Amino acid sequence: MCGIAGIATIDGLDPDSLLLDRLAAALAHRGPDGQGRYLQNGVGLIQVRLAIIDLEGGRQPLHEPRGAVLVGNGEIYNYKELAADLPDVAFATASDCEPPLHLWRRAGSGFAQRLRGMYALAIFDPLTKRLTLSRDPFGIKPLYYAETAKGFVFASEAQALVAAGLVEARENQKARDELLQLQFTTGAETIFAGIWRLLPGETLVVDKGRIVERHRLEALPVGGTASNSHDGFLYELDGVLAESVSFHQRSDVPYGMFLSGGIDSSALLALMARLNERPVLAFTAHFPGSSARDERSHAARVAKELKAERIDVPFTEADFWQLLPAVAAAMDDPAADYACLPTFKLAQEARKHVKVILSGEGGDELFAGYGRYRQAMRPWPLTRKMRRHGTFDGLGVLRTDPSFWRQGIASAEREQAVPGRTRLQAAQAVDCADWLPNDLLTKLDRCLMAHGVEGRVPFLDPLVAAFAFRLPDAMKVHKGLGKWALRRWLDKVLPVAGAFDKKRGFTVPVGDWIAEKGQALGPLMAAQPSIQVLCRPHEVENLFRHASRQGFAAWTLLFYALWHGRHMLGQRHQGDVFDCLDAMRCSS
Repeated sequence: MCGIAGIATIDGLDPDSLLLDRLAAALAHRGPDGQGRYLQNGVGLIQVRLAIIDLEGGRQPLHEPRGAVLVGNGEIYNYKELAADLPDVAFATASDCEPPLHLWRRAGSGFAQRLRGMYALAIFDPLTKRLTLSRDPFGIKPLYYAETAKGFVFASEAQALVAAGLVEARENQKARDELLQLQFTTGAETIFAGIWRLLPGETLVVDKGRIVERHRLEALPVGGTASNSHDGFLYELDGVLAESVSFHQRSDVPYGMFLSGGIDSSALLALMARLNERPVLAFTAHFPGSSARDERSHAARVAKELKAERIDVPFTEADFWQLLPAVAAAMDDPAADYACLPTFKLAQEARKHVKVILSGEGGDELFAGYGRYRQAMRPWPLTRKMRRHGTFDGLGVLRTDPSFWRQGIASAEREQAVPGRTRLQAAQAVDCADWLPNDLLTKLDRCLMAHGVEGRVPFLDPLVAAFAFRLPDAMKVHKGLGKWALRRWLDKVLPVAGAFDKKRGFTVPVGDWIAEKGQALGPLMAAQPSIQVLCRPHEVENLFRHASRQGFAAWTLLFYALWHGRHMLGQRHQGDVFDCLDAMRCSS
């Protein structure tokens, strides 16, 4: 796990080394274990390294005999198998990223079809002067780029391109409206005008500072549902999950996992306990003194049964006010997902013990855990669109109601409604296209990498996806319960987990915390320049005065104001939320 960045000039002259210094400085939190760079042939590449595999020999850039170089972020879990399939190669390292470099030399831009992992890779060939970028199919690892007057630039985080002075910090209003209404943004455009995401599964080829080729590797299988007996499905599920977790545990440093009260993390711990001789280290968040569901009793019961070691991580109201500015700073590609708050503190605590965390992201999308999937399964005309309503609809807070905030989701709905898919599969595919990479996985990447911790997601594995997505609908949603197959499997292997118990969704009591200080917070928020442009000040004060009823809208505005101050105005957050808001108001 690392951070990467680079520049490919149009005129073929080597980029200024100071620009590489700035990129490396902006990404330093992603790679505290060292830096490497390449600067010649009109291209500059940097990598900041978090050493996980081949601690001594895996430094980057990596080279192959004909001169091509690679910098990468992520993990290639099948690197041993790839190396075994290249018996004529004399490998210089035991790094997981070296086999992809040699594979690229043989397969060209189609090399990613054989990779199993999470990755954002950049390969430069001095023979052709071409640069190849590739991102994993689920978009677990981020990569951003811009085409500028001087050339093509890219980085693991959008903020690095701004910090290096390569792209001006200008707001994309369409993406801003999506953020406010959806809590995340969709597609290739980012909230930074002129900065684009490399799409999940996309490979780009750059020549003379401009994109000349694009390829796309899909995360989800094509074709209809699979056929098998009920017991046959559960037997196959056990096999693919165990293999994925085994691959995701390949590491030369200690690892642990995040354990909540949900199905996904319980299943993950059950598999890790089976595959490890030593007790698994699990971290559980809780919210003392609040109305939020306390998941510690469930986590303790599961951990005791599996002989796991568990660390409770409290997230308090004081943490909310103190840590939120740092969280907004870390979330440069913003997602107003309040789960980023406990994730940030969990990572902070985990870094004291491990460098790698396994987490259950992707289980709901692949095994159909969300209630909205049941709505999508209804026959026409009872079928409902997902995310029909925006956060600020009907509140009268915004000066102008955003008209086009749903275009990105609508586009994904059209693209994913392919022949042969059921309505449920189409809904799952829509979530995998945008919600998963641009909210859940962005949150996990930024919050963990802010503390130099690698996050791994075993559910988002090609073999797991190929199996889970093609399960019959009745094995996903049955008797009003989602994730039916995963529940049946978990009930069999770990009865104490209560796979069929009634579950409540994960919540963070941000509305309660904001409401307690709403009288003081409202005027501060109404005075923020970024909020005044968008909102009616009186209605903003009213919103925060009644945040107990409209907590998510208030949270979204608060997150946005802090995010805007840091990433659009370039203000360094110091102190708590009130200190930051007061400083931004006074400096306007």
